[in-house]
Amino acid sequence: MDNLSMLVAMAAMLLAVGAFSGVLAGLLGVGGGIILVPAFFHVFSTLGHDGPQLMQLCLGTSLATIIVTSVRSVLAHHRKGAVEWDILKTWAPGIVIGAGLGVLTAAALRSEVLQVIFAGLAFAIGIYITFGRADWRLGVQMPRGGVRATVAPVIGFLSVLLGIGGGSFGVPLMTLYNVPIHRAVATAAGFGVTIAVPSVIGFMLISVENAPPFSIGAVNLVAFGLVIAMTLITAPWGAALAHRLDPKPLKRIFGVFLIVVALNMLRKVLGY
Repeated sequence: MDNLSMLVAMAAMLLAVGAFSGVLAGLLGVGGGIILVPAFFHVFSTLGHDGPQLMQLCLGTSLATIIVTSVRSVLAHHRKGAVEWDILKTWAPGIVIGAGLGVLTAAALRSEVLQVIFAGLAFAIGIYITFGRADWRLGVQMPRGGVRATVAPVIGFLSVLLGIGGGSFGVPLMTLYNVPIHRAVATAAGFGVTIAVPSVIGFMLISVENAPPFSIGAVNLVAFGLVIAMTLITAPWGAALAHRLDPKPLKRIFGVFLIVVALNMLRKVLGY
């Protein structure tokens, strides 16, 4: 396949991926990364760009999109006064450290190992989304001191290995510690910025064999641009649907879908 044909095929697939990711993000309030990574994996491998660093390429490109969506989201939430800046400021340094360690770890691992890690973490998130309850609590305020110093880097580290922003770990954490859900979602968008910016810089420095055209390290600019364009268009459609539909059963459906995606990725690693 020549470069022009490859770019046309990639563009068609990625426009569909971006549209689907945007609708889900607007409808369910979930970050697109958890969908984008397996979607990028399918697109890049279908187009013949599989290799020992395929997952690094998927993670880096997903995190690049999160920079744009998280900045846009946190500014919108800030205008409504919903961001808990004290939480964001005190948790950000640890999250950045964890994100840096995540990039170093991802760079040292083969794609198959990262697939197993992604599948395991995505499965756990899917279980929580499916069976978790809004009234679960671990405390009345966010952890401080040694607990925060331990948990914040873990959030950054695991988020990079999943190619996601702050929502999948940050929102459950904050709601478990009595932060209202709308403020947890708003503040987690800020977590996404602190995760994505340093990690994308790191992924751009990784050398990737058999990368698609217009890639800088482990970040593909074509995929980044097309997905961002479609996400910005379709996310408002999902938000409009959210006002007409009950989100609770939809989130459970998404949780089951995520479990299936995780198991399918694990199946591919095992060669079935």
